[in-house]
Parts: sequence; C-alpha cells; structure tokens
Amino acid sequence: MTASAKIIDLRKLLTERFPHVAVTTPTRLFTSLSFLDEQISGGLPRGAITELISPQISAGSASLIHALIHCAYRDNYFLALIDGRDSFDPSGVENPRLQHLLWVRCSKASEAIKAADLLLRDGNFPLVIVDLVLNAPEELRKIPQTNWYRLQRLVEVVPTACLVLTRYEMVSSAQLKLLLENSWDIRTFETQNALSQVRIVVKRSHIQPEGRTQLN
Repeated sequence: MTASAKIIDLRKLLTERFPHVAVTTPTRLFTSLSFLDEQISGGLPRGAITELISPQISAGSASLIHALIHCAYRDNYFLALIDGRDSFDPSGVENPRLQHLLWVRCSKASEAIKAADLLLRDGNFPLVIVDLVLNAPEELRKIPQTNWYRLQRLVEVVPTACLVLTRYEMVSSAQLKLLLENSWDIRTFETQNALSQVRIVVKRSHIQPEGRTQLN
C-alpha cells in the first residue's frame, strides 16, 4: 500500500471513530478575483488540479500570477510558484507581498514536476502554481501522464489547490480545465486595470457543487 493510500485510510478511520472532532476545510480557495471566481463557482478547488490553458503567450497568465500573489498577501497565506522556465519577474511585486511567496526556479519541465511532487507531499501551501507556459511543447510532451495522476493522488489528500498553467491541454488528471481566451497587446497594458479584460472559459469540470471531485 502506498503512503498516500495509507493516509486516506487513516483519515477515513478517524472520521468514522471520532466524527465529533472532525475538522472541516473549505472546499474552495477564494481569490476574490471576479473574472475567475464567478466562472468556477466561487474559487479554485482544493484537493484537485486545475489546468489553465493559455494558447497565446500574451494571454495574461503572468498578470494572473501577480494577482494571486496579492491575494495570498491580502488573506495571509503562503503561495508556492514553481517556475518551469525561470521566467517570473518579481520586480512588479511589492516586497511585503513577496514574503508570502515561495519561488521555485526551474530550468526545465521535469524539474518543475519533481518540485510539485515535493510541495504537494508537504501539504502546507494553500495554493501551488506550476507555470509551464514558456516551456517548449516538445519538452512538455515528454512528461508521462502517470506523473500527472501521481500529483493528483497527492493533492487530493491535502487542503491545497494546485493550478497548472500550460500552453495547450495536457494534464489528463485535471478535474477542472480553464481557457484564457484573450490575447493582449501593448494597448491593453496602457489601461488602468488590464486584468479586467481577462476572459476565462470553463472547458471541462469534474468538480461537483458540494466540492467533491469525480474522475472518469
């Protein structure tokens, strides 16, 4: 029996024998970003992988990361960013907000997957972001689908929301798949609030209303 399976069995046993001391954890991580929360019924699902697909590099994924760092600072929790191509630019984030960020700098996708494995096993981060938007497609295709299912097995036993940013649909185990439809240009960033122009569409959802997940 694997370690994750033992954890699941232990939690079920404790819930059955000691139901009066069971601790409930919110099934969603609320971001208060209206363009995101309103599309996905209130926030990123915990205990699940969400894949956010950005077909265009200019689709706004970097601005979304900055916004989520602000959310972590505002709500006083720590966020882990696994940077698949060491492309994150912290210069646009105020120093106090960076204190709520663990930035894992990787040079290739395989390193990012190993880092995600370690952080999801730890289970102490409410939000883990795996940014693979700038990794080459041929590199991403080498990631076995078994790796994604292993990450799903890890996240489903911890109160963590795992957000994977990609250029094309590739995470078969993701219970929630989102699409960034917009393509930004320089005129977008001349506006006062570029994030207000973000458009997110739900491609697939296996998240039930009460927060339970359902796999095919």
